[in-house]
Amino acid sequence: MSMETYSRTRGIMGWIGVIAGTLVAALWAFWGIVENFHEGWFSPTLAERLIYLGLYMSPMLFFMALPLLAVRWPRLGAGVYFGSSAIFSCLVLRERWERLDLAILLSWLPVTLVPVVAGMLFWFGRPQPQRWAYRLIVGVPLLVVLVAGAEPAWRVAHRVDDGDRGSRLVYGNGVQLVWAPAGPGWARNPRQVGTWEEACRICARLTADGTRLADEDLNIWRLPTVDEAVRSMTRGGRNAGGVWDWESAAADYDVRPDKESPLWDTQSGTIYYWTATATGPDKAYAIVYHGRVDARPKNRRLGSLGFRAVRALTLAGDRELSLSPSALTP
Repeated sequence: MSMETYSRTRGIMGWIGVIAGTLVAALWAFWGIVENFHEGWFSPTLAERLIYLGLYMSPMLFFMALPLLAVRWPRLGAGVYFGSSAIFSCLVLRERWERLDLAILLSWLPVTLVPVVAGMLFWFGRPQPQRWAYRLIVGVPLLVVLVAGAEPAWRVAHRVDDGDRGSRLVYGNGVQLVWAPAGPGWARNPRQVGTWEEACRICARLTADGTRLADEDLNIWRLPTVDEAVRSMTRGGRNAGGVWDWESAAADYDVRPDKESPLWDTQSGTIYYWTATATGPDKAYAIVYHGRVDARPKNRRLGSLGFRAVRALTLAGDRELSLSPSALTP
């Protein structure tokens, strides 16, 4: 092999490594910015929100730094790239391999196998000119952040939050329910996380005003059914027009709901609510603030999975409640 052919081959291998590394960083960029606004943008202070932003963007920065290091110092960088990617891949895939879910395993290959291969390519490859490799590795992920983050950033900046965490009457779309106030009937932080059975038990013992738990079941409050939850979802102070299709087990909306008052606390990490509807002995439906419905194990505990009790509009004093600003425009 001539020196010219050898040099060209190394250049091609290097650029394949650059493209592969850029792809991995771009995937993490997309995941990070979307997840940041999906579940991380809730803290009451800007400083805390920026800390969460840094945490969500850290995988992108890590997988951006690896190919940059490999371009600048090929052998050292390639070794670090390959070794760290291999360790990361083993840790991630081992956990998912135990679940024996092929679809999940395949979905993780782009961010596990690809960086390992990229590290091997950088051991032999030498992309030229280096300045264009740097620009690609840095520029593409940052562009992904700007494009993918534009809509969610605008959306969270315009969320409706009236600050009222009391009992709320939410009506329209064929449903009229009172939702529990802040307290044991509204799990809004990780310390209140409970399983589906625990959520049902708490709702059953919730007192009429929704602020305390009785020593026995009162059965005034309950979890909303999946149909009620879907029909109650809102966006911009209006009902989102949700409809639950039992046959397809999917929700459809006139407008996509969001994490807003009166159903959700915008300054809480909770983004899922349990519903009363079970899908079998071991699973029940939970609804996401943007309207999607998933069947989850009843014993699942997540810091972002909470619940909010509901009751019918039947108790004394409900007339005043129904005339309060808590009511939504149908």
